[in-house]
Amino acid sequence: MAQQQPNISIAETNLSSMPETHRFSHKAMATIFEIFIFHSDSQYAAQAAHAAFDELDFLETELSRFIENSDISRINNLAANQPLQIGLSAFECLQVSVRMYDETDGAFDITIGSLMDCWLGEDKTEQRPSKKKLNVARRHTGLRLIELDEARHTVTLLTGPVQIDLGGIGKGYAIDQMAKLLRDWSIDVALLHSGCSSVLALGAPPGTKGWPLTLSNPSDQNQTLAYIYLQDRALSGSGLQKGLHIIDPHMGKPVEGKIAAWASAADAVAADALSTAFMVMSPDQIRQYCLRHSDMLAMVLVEQQSGEDIEDKVLRFGLWEESGLLR
Repeated sequence: MAQQQPNISIAETNLSSMPETHRFSHKAMATIFEIFIFHSDSQYAAQAAHAAFDELDFLETELSRFIENSDISRINNLAANQPLQIGLSAFECLQVSVRMYDETDGAFDITIGSLMDCWLGEDKTEQRPSKKKLNVARRHTGLRLIELDEARHTVTLLTGPVQIDLGGIGKGYAIDQMAKLLRDWSIDVALLHSGCSSVLALGAPPGTKGWPLTLSNPSDQNQTLAYIYLQDRALSGSGLQKGLHIIDPHMGKPVEGKIAAWASAADAVAADALSTAFMVMSPDQIRQYCLRHSDMLAMVLVEQQSGEDIEDKVLRFGLWEESGLLR
């Protein structure tokens, strides 16, 4: 299925009326990160943004499976039953991943690297694996295969190899860490995003209800699905596009039937993970998750048959109206 990534658009016409909003961008993690800072001193805002981007570059060296000697690469090359000490950033990502894995009954799983390699060729185009190859990959998938020791900051694989991919959580984690640094710089009003797929709002520009955002149908960018004011909250979107897939860890194959999913949470790392999980979970499972977590909001765009045509349908879960996010 070829789709465009479900970007979260920033209403820049609204921002143009805020002369003290300063915009900064930086390439990392195979996308463009941006920071919008509302501050009277443009030079100070620039210094704070560059400090945040320095933190981002450091995190990429620790979390990317594509960088040799990163903590994640070291884990992916680790033999079974050999404890490996890793840095705080990677360890925290693993801890959050385990929590999300448990909360979503395994729908969010960072150990899908072996399954991804089955379905994608070296050129990132889809290939159909043999049943034997798929069964081998499934035996090396599941966070139950990883053991964490918080006291020593070590990770141990109960079998090997296990291929970890933080693509569904790493950008959200990075945004949260960058936001913490901005707060240390006394920046209280800012918007951070990673390629418009994960967004975190600090405060709200004066005279507004929040940072203005729009969610569009990835199949038709001219169709707006929601107008949102984001304040002290994160929003993340996940979806399918040509050459890239979200794997259902339970079925061991790419997700079908959904076009995109969005999740809003208190922090970017949770929103990032859950937007991926909601692509895998059934509508009833998402509904039950939002009932158990009253601060969670979800929106899913699904395909449904209508006669001979395929139509898109928007499903919303959680207290959207009460949240004050919708415009």
